[in-house]
Amino acid sequence: MPNATVLVVDDEPLIRWSLVNRLKEEGYRTVEAGTASDAVAQHRDGVDLVLLDFALPDANGLAVLKQIKDTDPDTLVIMLTANTEVGIAVEAMKSGAFHYANKPFDLDEIVVLVEKALETTQLRREVRVLRARQAQPYGPDSIVGESTVMKSVRALIERIAQSPASTVLLTGESGTGKDLAAKVLHYSSSRAAKPFMNITCSALPETLLESELFGHKKGAFTDARADRSGLFVEADGGTIFLDEIGELALPLQAKLLRVLQEHEIRPLGATKTQHVDVRVVAATNRNLESMLTDGSFREDLYYRLNVIQLDLPPLRARPEDVLPLTEHFLGQFGAGMNPPRRFRLATDAQQLLLAYAWPGNVRELHNVLERGVALCQGEVITTDDLPNHVREKKPADFLAAAVARRMSLAELEREYIERVLDDEGGNKTRAAARLGLDRKTLYRKLEEYQRSSAEPPPTDA
Repeated sequence: MPNATVLVVDDEPLIRWSLVNRLKEEGYRTVEAGTASDAVAQHRDGVDLVLLDFALPDANGLAVLKQIKDTDPDTLVIMLTANTEVGIAVEAMKSGAFHYANKPFDLDEIVVLVEKALETTQLRREVRVLRARQAQPYGPDSIVGESTVMKSVRALIERIAQSPASTVLLTGESGTGKDLAAKVLHYSSSRAAKPFMNITCSALPETLLESELFGHKKGAFTDARADRSGLFVEADGGTIFLDEIGELALPLQAKLLRVLQEHEIRPLGATKTQHVDVRVVAATNRNLESMLTDGSFREDLYYRLNVIQLDLPPLRARPEDVLPLTEHFLGQFGAGMNPPRRFRLATDAQQLLLAYAWPGNVRELHNVLERGVALCQGEVITTDDLPNHVREKKPADFLAAAVARRMSLAELEREYIERVLDDEGGNKTRAAARLGLDRKTLYRKLEEYQRSSAEPPPTDA
C-alpha cells in the first residue's frame, strides 16, 4: 500500500527507533508515540496501521486498542508484547487486533505482518467504496451535459472527490446545480458510505443555525429541552453541504473557521470539544470577494473554504446542453407516472427552448418542462404548452438589446427581474418560479435594488 502511514507505539525509545527506521527503509511514513494518550491523539490525525505495545506507562495496550477501534473500526492493529502467555494474544485478537508479535521480534517478520495488514486495509477500503458506489443515488452521470465545459466539470468533480481536500467551494448563479454537484462529490468519494448532510444557511436565525450545525446541551437556551448532536457530528466521516454560505452571520463565520482549522466542535452550553472528520462543501451565488471588501465575509474563512473552487457555468453559456437536459427531465417525469409515459418536444418547441437564454438556468428549464408535461395533450409538448415568457419574450432578444445599451451584468439582471415581476403583476411567488429562484433569494435581490435606489446619487467634488 503506497505512502501508507504506520503509527509505532512503544515506551522504549530504542524499540521505536529500530521499528521506525526499518519501516522507513521499506518506504512507509511513520509517526511515533510513547504513551497511550499520545497514541490515541496521533491516531485521530489519520494513520493506516498501528504497531501497539501491550505495556504502556499510562494504560495497557488493550485499552488503547479499544479506543482506536471505537474511533475507526477499519484501523488495523498489530499488538507487540513481551508477555509470552497465550491469553494476552487471544484477548488482543478478540478485541480486534489484526495480529500479534512477541518480543524480542524479528524485524523481517514485522515487515511481513505490516505488508499483509496493509493489503487487508486496502481491500477493505476498496470493497467499501465499491459497495457505496453501487448503492449511491448520485454519480458523475447524474450531471447531464454534452458540452465541453460540462465534460470538464464532471472530470474535475471526480478528481476533487478522490482528493484529500477537506473543503470545496462551489460557485455559480442560482439554478446551476450546485446542490447536485455537492451530492456527486460526496457519493463519488471514499466518504460515500458515511452521511451526507445539507443545510441552507439563510433558512434559520443565527442562534438556531448554530445549534443545528454544532449541537447544544440541554438547557443551553430557551426550548433546549434535550441534548442535540448537530449536523457536524451526524456527518462525521462524511460530508456536510453548506448552501448559501454568503448568508452566514459574522459570529458564525468565526465559529465555522475554528471548526475547519481544528476539526473540533463545541456544542452550545458544552465545556468540552469533540473531534469531527467532515468534508465541508460550501456553495454560493454571491460574489464573496466583493463581500471581503465590505467586511460582510471573513477573509480568513474565504481562503479556508476556497481550497478548491468549482464554478458551475450558466445554461446560456452551454446551449448545446439544453436538449440533453430536456430529454433527461422528460424521462424522469414520464417514469414517475402510472403507467409510465414517454414525453417529447415538438420541433418548434425545441427551437424556442434553444433560443431562450435561461436566466434561471437548469432549475428554470426543469420548471418549464414540468409545466409542459402537466398541460400537454398526449405525450408531445407543443409551443402552446410553454409559458408566455418563453414563447413571446425571448431573453435572447433582451440580451441583444442589453449588449447594445452596454449594460453591466448586475444591471441586466435587475432589469430582467423587474420585467418578469411586472409581467406577473407583482406576484413574487410566480416571478420566482419563472426566474428559477427561491423566494428568499428574490426578496433579497429586491431589497438590494430598493436600497440602491434610495441612496443619493454621487456628487462631483
